Amino acid sequence: MLLDDPHPAPDRAPDRAPAGAPPGPLVGRVLDWFDVHARDLPWRAPDRTPWGVLVSEVMLQQTPVVRVVPAWHAWMARWPEPVDLADASTADVLRAWDRLGYPRRALRLQACAQAVVDRHGGRVPGTEDELLALPGVGAYTAAAVVAFAFGGRSVVLDTNVRRVLARAVDGEALPSPTPTVAERARAEALVPQDPATAARWAAASMELGALVCTARSPRCEECPVLEACAWQRAGRPDDRHAARRRSQPWAGTDRQVRGRVMALLREALGPVPSEAVEAVWPQAGQLSRCVDGLIADGLLVRVPGAGPDEPVSYVLPD
Repeated sequence: MLLDDPHPAPDRAPDRAPAGAPPGPLVGRVLDWFDVHARDLPWRAPDRTPWGVLVSEVMLQQTPVVRVVPAWHAWMARWPEPVDLADASTADVLRAWDRLGYPRRALRLQACAQAVVDRHGGRVPGTEDELLALPGVGAYTAAAVVAFAFGGRSVVLDTNVRRVLARAVDGEALPSPTPTVAERARAEALVPQDPATAARWAAASMELGALVCTARSPRCEECPVLEACAWQRAGRPDDRHAARRRSQPWAGTDRQVRGRVMALLREALGPVPSEAVEAVWPQAGQLSRCVDGLIADGLLVRVPGAGPDEPVSYVLPD
């Protein structure tokens, strides 16, 4: 389906372009926009490495770019190759992760580095199947590394790309809460056959979603596909999936409690006594549940006291 068609058929996936064919109208306009508006991000630099791209993709999961850039620079300076991270202590890894959030990502990234060393001689593999076999690497991350690190053809579907395609192609305010088979088929049909162009399309469509086609306040007047957008043509209907979406507030949640405990441990020079941990949150039952969860996730270690008069303490894992 070409978006210039005055009678779009949202239930039919766009026809696949033959190898060597020029990009379709939607893809071409977004690529031209990207040539002018792409952000200068370190993991896009000409000297980027596959490992640097993989690190960036893990860090960017549920974390804004502005917070990731300085953390990425510090991380790559300290652990420029998978073997460097594989040899690091878990405590150092968790401290370096700092306040990026969801610290289990740091443990998964270290496990991934160890697998890259053990299975691939320390070099990040370049195929989706090999990447998917690594710990903590899912379908999106594998596709993103293929595109952004190796310039390969893949279907990169993050929340930004899904939103752009939901509006421009399907006429929906927002995509469904979880990706569907039909949605992936639509996305795959739009990916150019030329690998280099496909990789640029992946980055460009993601950038458009991040900077212009945002979730809450889209800047439609700046969009390169405004006149061809099915959502605009339909009168910008409301989100039909709104009732299925649930947003959890931060204040008072287990995530907040876990974050406070982890911050206390990251800043400590040694074991933290239980009294100090108990002081970070007034609800004893919730705190105990969160501490137990951190221990189960491998993010925290409970150290028994050496004698009956010595309190239990907590440390980051070695």
